[in-house]
Amino acid sequence: MINDPSAATAFTLEQSMRARTHSVLAASVVLALAAGPLAAPAFAAPPAAAARSVGQDGPNEEALRAALDGLPNQHATAALVRVGDPDGDWRGSAGVRDLAGDRPAHPHARFRAGSVTKVVTAATVLRLAAQDVIDLDAPVQGYLPDLFTPEFEQPISVRQLLNHTSGIKPGDALGDDFAEVYAHHFETLTPRQVAASAIAKGPEDFTPGTRQQYRNINYTILGLLIEKVTGHSYASVATRLVLRPAGMHHTYFPGTDPRIRGPHNRGYQAVQQPDGTTRLVDVTEWNQADRWAAGDMISTTADLEKLLTKLFRGKIVPQPELEEMFTTPAGVPGAQRSAGLEFMEVGGKDFWGKSGSRYGYSAVIGGTRNLSRTLVYSVNATDAKSAERNPVLDAITLAALK
Repeated sequence: MINDPSAATAFTLEQSMRARTHSVLAASVVLALAAGPLAAPAFAAPPAAAARSVGQDGPNEEALRAALDGLPNQHATAALVRVGDPDGDWRGSAGVRDLAGDRPAHPHARFRAGSVTKVVTAATVLRLAAQDVIDLDAPVQGYLPDLFTPEFEQPISVRQLLNHTSGIKPGDALGDDFAEVYAHHFETLTPRQVAASAIAKGPEDFTPGTRQQYRNINYTILGLLIEKVTGHSYASVATRLVLRPAGMHHTYFPGTDPRIRGPHNRGYQAVQQPDGTTRLVDVTEWNQADRWAAGDMISTTADLEKLLTKLFRGKIVPQPELEEMFTTPAGVPGAQRSAGLEFMEVGGKDFWGKSGSRYGYSAVIGGTRNLSRTLVYSVNATDAKSAERNPVLDAITLAALK
C-alpha cells in the first residue's frame, strides 16, 4: 500500500512507515514531558513465541522469526503477527507488555488499528448501498446539505469520498507534530468540528474524481453520512453491519475514552532530548475522537484476520458492491486506492490491504484477493508516524510476502 500524510503504516516493500513530516521537539516541550515518560532502556528481549502450520510453499518461517527476534529494541517494543496461506498459518509474538517490567507481550492484545478503521467504514457504506439506503453516485452535498458551503459547486459523489478523489481539504487537528498533539491528547475534537473546519477551507482546485489524495476527512464525512441516513451512531451501525457479521468480538470504537480496554501492550513514542538522548513517552492513553470513522478503532490481530478473510470471501459486502473495494478509479493517474483498500504488486501477485498507525501503534491487514497469502500485524513502533522506514515492519512484510 502507498502511504499518506495523515495516518497509517505502510504495507509496502519500498516504504514501511506513513509519510509525514516529523518536527524536532522544542526543548521546552521535551522538558515538560521528561517528568513522566520512561527513559530509553537497555533492552532485554524475552524469547519470541510462535506457532506454525504452514505448508512448504508458505511464508518464510525462518525470516519471520528473525524479524521478531530481539524485541524490544529502539524501533519497536512489541509485535504480533499472523500470516496465512491455504496450507496453514503462522502466528508470532515478541517484545514486552510494558517497559516497566519484563512480561512478554500479550499475544492476543488489543491495539489501536488507526486507518485500518477505513476498511470497516467503507464496508459499512457499501452494505448500506447494497440495501439501497445510499446511492454511491449521488452527491454527498445532497445527503449533508448543512455541512457544505456554496463554494462546493461541483458535486462530490459518495464513491469519490470512498476512493479519495473528492478534493476536500484536510480538517483541523489538535496540532501539527507530536509535541503539539501530545499536549492536547486528552482533549476532544469532535468529528463534526473536523469536518466543518475542512469545508471552511473550500475545495481543492481540481474537478472531483480526477485526482487521488488520501485524506482522513473523506472517511470522517462518510461517518457523518452513515449517521444521517440511518439515524443511529456510526459505531452502532458499523458494529451491526460489519463487526458482528465478521465475528469481531474484541473490536470496538472508543469514542472519547482514552483507554484501551482489556489486555494490551503499551505504546511508546521516542522523543529526542536537548542533550541528544532519547526518551520513550508512554502514549497508550489517548483520546482519539477526532480520528473517528477514519481511524479510532481498537482491535486484535485475530479479529482483523476475520475481517480480511470474510470480507474478501463476500461474507460481509455482497456483489456487486464488493467490486468497489477491488477497483481503483479509472482515468486517475497513479491511483492505487479503492474503497477502503490499497493495491500493490509483489512478486507477480496482486495484494490488497490497508495500513494504519496512531502514536505507539502500527497495524496492517492485507492479502491476495483469493486469500492465497494473508498478513495481519500489530507493531508497537516507537516512532509510528515517522517518514523514516522501520526495519521491524520491513522485515515482517518481506518475510510474509516472499
